[in-house]
Amino acid sequence: MSCPIGTYANSSNIGKLILRLLVGGLMLAHGISKLGGIDGIKGMLSASIFPEFFAYGVYVGEILAPLLLIVGFKTRLAALVLAINMIFIIILAHSSSIFALSEHGGLALETVYFYLFSSAAIFFLGGGKYSADRD
Repeated sequence: MSCPIGTYANSSNIGKLILRLLVGGLMLAHGISKLGGIDGIKGMLSASIFPEFFAYGVYVGEILAPLLLIVGFKTRLAALVLAINMIFIIILAHSSSIFALSEHGGLALETVYFYLFSSAAIFFLGGGKYSADRD
């Protein structure tokens, strides 16, 4: 049976592109807000076991890594950096609500988990044919 749209030969590569653009674009929009200052993150770090200068990692994890995902350059590394960034967010800001439910019954951290597991998927899938890396 023939599909009227054509073959699905590139569908996995298109799916990888969509996933990269979605995760990278959404996180980049979120990360741009950090350009206004990261004092809150510095405060969380100084109250933890981590040094305060780690706060500057937010620029790598929420601006640089998403840009790399969008372009598809060093895709696996960028996805790994984003996943590590999400783990830090869970540890620093949400450790008491890892399995908590929101008032609507969903996971309170569903957005964080979306970024964590989507970036893990990108790490294992690679950027695909429509990326600068073409992997």
